[in-house]
Amino acid sequence: MMANYKELVQQALRAREKAYVPYSKFAVGVALLCEDGTVYEGCNIENAAFPATNCAERTAIFKAVSEGRRDFQAIAVVGGPEGTAPADFCPPCGVCRQVMREFCGPDFIIALSDGKEVKTYTLEELLPCSFGPENL
Repeated sequence: MMANYKELVQQALRAREKAYVPYSKFAVGVALLCEDGTVYEGCNIENAAFPATNCAERTAIFKAVSEGRRDFQAIAVVGGPEGTAPADFCPPCGVCRQVMREFCGPDFIIALSDGKEVKTYTLEELLPCSFGPENL
């Protein structure tokens, strides 16, 4: 397991540059780490019909799942106003946390960065008492 998530954060920052955010102007980038070291990047993609917008986290997870991957270890998330460096931590929204719960275990790592430091959380810390496939 990656002890230092700074490299993953750097990949998330590069992914953030691809965000399509003409409405909110809030760009998010992620880097999703698989157990074998493969990384899937994602960015948020907005739509004039707002419910059709897709978050960066779901973009990366769906991209990976569509290629047959389900062995996720960690994700780095960075975000903030478009055209500026991140200045605060950008945790995943509730929908993204639930999608992570579908494909990741409770020890899945979520690394957040404000551009200066990296804070890590487990999925269980960010989504306690969650509902998953085993509840059906």
